[in-house]
Amino acid sequence: MFYLIARVVCRLVLAFVRQWEVSGRDNMPAHGGVVIVSNHTSYWDPVIVGCSFDRRVSYMGKAELFNKNPVFTWLIRALGSFPIKRGKSDREALKFAINHLKSDGIIGLFPEGGRSTTGDLQGARRGAAMLAAKAGVPILPVGIKGARGWGRVVVKVGKPIDTVFYSDQKVNKETLDDISRVFMNSIEELLK
Repeated sequence: MFYLIARVVCRLVLAFVRQWEVSGRDNMPAHGGVVIVSNHTSYWDPVIVGCSFDRRVSYMGKAELFNKNPVFTWLIRALGSFPIKRGKSDREALKFAINHLKSDGIIGLFPEGGRSTTGDLQGARRGAAMLAAKAGVPILPVGIKGARGWGRVVVKVGKPIDTVFYSDQKVNKETLDDISRVFMNSIEELLK
């Protein structure tokens, strides 16, 4: 219930304050797990992506976010976020994420690993590709323009990228890099 109320309020702010526009929303699969990948330039990005869809979006966030302020920690957990330790293999968080995806959940990720200060796309880390491949769920690319500052925000949603072929295989780094390259190219096209 809290998530739904927060989404309504944030959608109103985005619509009236940021002149928010979303195209391609119907590319979101109606059911089943999905990994959403998006460029990342602003603190607004998780809100923008979450508000762009009618299905609930959960986020993996760096563990440090969950140790800052008890109110903020409660808020992001109430909105469905969960921590992951960066820089090492956090098996517990990965297992939770894969189970969430296999249970028809949606996880939003920013595969660049951090906000781009220039607005240019950075290289993708392998995590999004690995989660989607292990869970056998599609990757949905999203391009966000105008998130920084207080101007107009434009969101473009691309076509889902199928990864079910990889779900019963052991994928190597090269395969994950190939999957990542495909969705980063899609995000780049959406930003044009």
